[in-house]
Amino acid sequence: MPEPSESPVAQLSQLLAGPGSSGKHQAAARSAAGPSVVSAPNVALSVRGGAPLRGAVAIGGAKNAALPIMAASLLTSGTCTIRNVPRIEDIATLTDLLRSLGARVEFPEPHTAVIDASNLTSTRAPAEFVTKMRASFLVMGPLLARLGCAEAAHPGGCEIGIRPVNVDVEGFRSMGAAVLNDDAAYHVECRRLHGARMYLDYPSHTGTENLMMAACLADGETVIRHASMEPEVVDLAQFLNSMGARIRGAGTSTVVVDGVPKLHGSDYTVMPDRLIAGTFLAAGLITHGDVTVEDVIPDHLDPVIYKLGHMGSEVDTWGRAIRCRWPASGRLERVDIQAIHYPGFPTDLQAVFGALLTQAHGPSTIHERVFENRLGYATQLNAMGARIEVSAQTATIHGPTPLHGATISALDIRSGAALTLAALSAEGETRINDAYHVDRGYEDLVDVLRRLGGDIDRQC
Repeated sequence: MPEPSESPVAQLSQLLAGPGSSGKHQAAARSAAGPSVVSAPNVALSVRGGAPLRGAVAIGGAKNAALPIMAASLLTSGTCTIRNVPRIEDIATLTDLLRSLGARVEFPEPHTAVIDASNLTSTRAPAEFVTKMRASFLVMGPLLARLGCAEAAHPGGCEIGIRPVNVDVEGFRSMGAAVLNDDAAYHVECRRLHGARMYLDYPSHTGTENLMMAACLADGETVIRHASMEPEVVDLAQFLNSMGARIRGAGTSTVVVDGVPKLHGSDYTVMPDRLIAGTFLAAGLITHGDVTVEDVIPDHLDPVIYKLGHMGSEVDTWGRAIRCRWPASGRLERVDIQAIHYPGFPTDLQAVFGALLTQAHGPSTIHERVFENRLGYATQLNAMGARIEVSAQTATIHGPTPLHGATISALDIRSGAALTLAALSAEGETRINDAYHVDRGYEDLVDVLRRLGGDIDRQC
């Protein structure tokens, strides 16, 4: 592997001529050594509603923390052991991508990834992965910082609105990188990054993460203002610090990174997934049930707990557990929600609450302040009998309305979860097409819902 002292342009040409993405990488990622996720565009869920969900659910690792942490393993030639990794489709995709770059990725245990990036063979993230999942763009910062160059296609993922990577790109430029953006890809190169002071136009969590990773190996101090404060960003910073990075301020709007010459391997456990926890709390409530989520960090769910309480549900927290029960009054009350960046109400749970609020008394509103196309699920809920009016980025939900079975389609990860919850509370049978979206973010959702008493099957 050429050292960064060689010309980044020559280095890029040499590396891109080496092994890239091929069928053998994908086959390896789907072997027993990688996430075993079966997902296809024609997968569907068949749900028969009416049964209350009851019981406890242990919450696994957070997708939105595991992905950047796995990408960060590219910053070192040392071995990284990452625990509590969810077995979901997005992890399988990133595993494919890391292997296409020449990294060795093994799963000695179902939720433990061991990554050795000591012998990378490429600095190009193949389009087949980046266009499939936006988080694939997170390899750009580590590759640029360690090897002096990186290339990736324009990122794709869920169709929930415009999510440009200009935050990442402008940050790379401020640290001295040259960026070429053509119709197909971003090409970034710099012999050695230097520290910089930057203000993010938008508190993008992937942008903050990419720049934080790049700054770890830059010369001098980097200050990132208007940074994302998401808990998953904090988790990444803690992982990087465990590798020898010097990061402070993560979890606030200003992150400061003092560059170091080299990082080493680490053994780290990923934080629990607050979004999955919120989904199961809402699932119990919409079915008039009683669900407890365990192995969570309740502080990460403050806005969710607050809204559940205002709806009249009985919510108890203790230690690392949260319990949510159907209101003693026998009815849910309307609430207004503004989905916004952390510590506000999470945009990734507003669709789930959109389904839940179809059963609340009175008109509730959800105002989506992050993604402009994230209310599309309303048309699917209306097909089940909901009364939801959408104007620009605000949905008005009239309730309570009895829901009935229908044939509908998941539009993205979170809308798929919302439709599943609605189907569990509806009368009759619902078929949810394009349910492969759910596999990208939820591990064993069908099995977990069955254990709680749900009547649900997977159909391929």
